[in-house]
Amino acid sequence: MESALDEIEFLALSQNRVDALRYLAERPHSRRELVERTGASQPTMGRILGDFEDRSWLVREDGAYRATVTGELVSRGFDDLVDILDTDAKLRPVVEWLPTDAITFDLEHLTEATITTPSQVRPNAPVKRAVTLLSEAEDVRIFSYAFNEQNLDIVRERTAAGDQRFEGVFSSDAIDALAHDSQLREQLRDLLDADAAAVRITDEPIPMAATIADSTVHLFLRDDSGILQASIDVTEPEVLAWADDLFERYWEAAEPLDLDRL
Repeated sequence: MESALDEIEFLALSQNRVDALRYLAERPHSRRELVERTGASQPTMGRILGDFEDRSWLVREDGAYRATVTGELVSRGFDDLVDILDTDAKLRPVVEWLPTDAITFDLEHLTEATITTPSQVRPNAPVKRAVTLLSEAEDVRIFSYAFNEQNLDIVRERTAAGDQRFEGVFSSDAIDALAHDSQLREQLRDLLDADAAAVRITDEPIPMAATIADSTVHLFLRDDSGILQASIDVTEPEVLAWADDLFERYWEAAEPLDLDRL
């Protein structure tokens, strides 16, 4: 009796086995069809089908092969394992900076995420990525412990021009930092004057800097010292639902920011 790890190794050592089992889980195939779809030779495919039959992963009916229920289960489970390892490989460089205490969705939904990190030639690449998303979005919502100058400037311009609808919830510290700078304070006043903009302020800690730009969720990832290490953005519906719920919670608990505060 093969152990589970031996069976994983059996599949992992041959892409042809993985592909053949996946195709059989989709629908019945003849041996010739499997050879054509996988690119394996006839003898190789014969050995693969024999190995699958020994494991009761397939049956032969009317000259074609189809996966059994356990064959379908193994194929689906192996694909899930591959997806998990793909996600791990992608997130490994930035996982220590993810706001895992606040994340309630499955991290597999970050498999297709765009990760942007600073480099020697592009030290502000994560900020530029955020600016790009803000420059293209028609509907923007932000909940954050900070509001940087570039984001404020692009949001102010687009809301004033009627190209964007903006709602933001910020920590008191974030707004106070802007208010202490005369130029940024005036830009914030202009934003508050825009019909398509609304800003709220909260004394509740906001542990992340998150932007929802249309259907894209963008997060700045900082280390324990507050240094920006990367950004990550994704369009997965599950992540968007998570961000929507968090935004609404912060929004409902916050108070409108008025000009007197500035």
